[in-house]
Amino acid sequence: MREIETERLLLRQFTMDDLDDLYFIYSHPDLSKYLSNEQPLRLDQTRAAINSIIESWQQHKFGVWAVVYKKHRKLIGHCGLKFLENTPEVQIGYLLLKDYWRRGFGTEAAAAVLKYGFDVVKLERIVAIAKPENIASRRVMEKIGMKYEKDAYYYDNDVVYYSLSRQAQQLEALQLKDLGKYEELTLPIPQPLAPVLGGI
Repeated sequence: MREIETERLLLRQFTMDDLDDLYFIYSHPDLSKYLSNEQPLRLDQTRAAINSIIESWQQHKFGVWAVVYKKHRKLIGHCGLKFLENTPEVQIGYLLLKDYWRRGFGTEAAAAVLKYGFDVVKLERIVAIAKPENIASRRVMEKIGMKYEKDAYYYDNDVVYYSLSRQAQQLEALQLKDLGKYEELTLPIPQPLAPVLGGI
């Protein structure tokens, strides 16, 4: 199961054919505050990021998906699972273009990935981190059932740390299945705007 389709999104595997589109996203100056090194990525760094994503999928049953808005068939960001820095914990992360903020896209993608992590990979627990001021990311975490656990320090940043266990997710299952209908967008093909959430 390497693709996930939701109401408005296709989550698929990254390939090197995505290099230009992903570089377009990762190199935007407004993205830097959401990246672990707080700097836009160069083309070679974006290529290395794609290689790392592909290798993760080869080594594990999980990784990061390309998030495609089905209406435009355009890459709008990423969402997926990876190991949290220097820990055995698996974290969920997501990042979307600014045009797709506050429309439920982050929640839609993250809920699908969370379900994959518990139902397919059989993870016992999934965590998420964000900078304290990243209210949008924290709202996504809360909407998919994650709970604040503690303040922490990762990737050279102070962060808030959320988590959800498989057992708690099963109790939240009805809510995850009923995230509501999403407003359809009538937008031009995405322009070079700031991404929304998380890190890579």
